[in-house]
Amino acid sequence: MALREILTVPDPLLKQKSAAVEVVDDGLRALMDDMLETMYAAPGIGLAAVQIGVPKRVIVMDLSPREGEQEPKYFVNPEIVWASEETAPYEEGCLSVPDIYDEVERPAKVRLRYLNYQGETIEEEAEGVYAVCIQHEMDHLDGVLFIDHLSRLKRERAVAKVKKAKQAA
Repeated sequence: MALREILTVPDPLLKQKSAAVEVVDDGLRALMDDMLETMYAAPGIGLAAVQIGVPKRVIVMDLSPREGEQEPKYFVNPEIVWASEETAPYEEGCLSVPDIYDEVERPAKVRLRYLNYQGETIEEEAEGVYAVCIQHEMDHLDGVLFIDHLSRLKRERAVAKVKKAKQAA
């Protein structure tokens, strides 16, 4: 396993649509292991492969409390097959937009289908923070950042703040 660099705005790769994965093999599992290690070190609760410069439809996530046992989840080629009409606001942040947080409205519940770490097809419902996180990470796979759901002014301010912090570092 290896720590990878997390891309930040305005890196153009973050706006690229990720390609579907053909097969879940040892190479892909190694990528997912690296992603998980990178996500934990950041620290974050979700990470899409494109955020480390690999435009593939792969996500890792762990919503367990930091002090408890790790409960990693792996999503290959995830798709939302149903979303509730009911929406819920949630304050989101992103490892690719560090230190910026804002409220985003998303469907409160979703049903998703994906391949897991072993390449098995899983279909399940998500709600609460799980629903928020999977939708946020799936947006990354389509080149959408959470700040793209905000007003143009808020989005421009967020990008400027990240650029300024990067230059100061």
